[in-house]
Amino acid sequence: MNWTAYSHGAALCASLIVTIGAQNAYVLRQGILRSHVGKIVALCTLSDFLLIAAGVGGASALALRYPRVVEWVLYGGLAYLAWFGLSTLRRAWRPGHSVIDVTAGTVMETPVTSTSPQSGWSVVLMTLAFTWLNPHVYVDVLLLIGTAGAREPEGARTAFALGAMTISPLWFASLGYGARLLAPLFRKATAWRVLDGAIGSMVLFVAAAQLR
Repeated sequence: MNWTAYSHGAALCASLIVTIGAQNAYVLRQGILRSHVGKIVALCTLSDFLLIAAGVGGASALALRYPRVVEWVLYGGLAYLAWFGLSTLRRAWRPGHSVIDVTAGTVMETPVTSTSPQSGWSVVLMTLAFTWLNPHVYVDVLLLIGTAGAREPEGARTAFALGAMTISPLWFASLGYGARLLAPLFRKATAWRVLDGAIGSMVLFVAAAQLR
């Protein structure tokens, strides 16, 4: 094992993955809700593994060879981010916002009424959408990590990829399961409105910044 290349991959992935983007915001929100966290962590981690392997394995060179494909992916992802950002801002302003009943471990509406739980399939589809329709995933993982991995000596690229892959499960598990520590803060609808307002604004800013 080339530990120098391994550390390079781990450091680069750590610097990119901690950015609070649409995917991380979704993981954080579901973690606070304690809704299908295991599925979300597993899907995000597996997706990162596939993207890192593809990037270091040469998909970055393919994307650079066919930039039109990158544009299609980018603008499709931006349209999705814009829709999500506007939907989140609308949820932040509407009355009857979700709150958490910490003692019961359930999500309620204000005024208090029970809500139907999210289905496993809807959570799976949303997680896949936030991962694979997010343009930052392709820029950060396929292009940046892939290009950096290509700079490593041929025998060290596997170690670089493994270093990058080590960070993903640690980060997503910490974000998903650690978010429940914030649950007491979200017993009031105001906290949810602030969180959704911040997430919606951030997502729209990211989408607008990519338009050029």
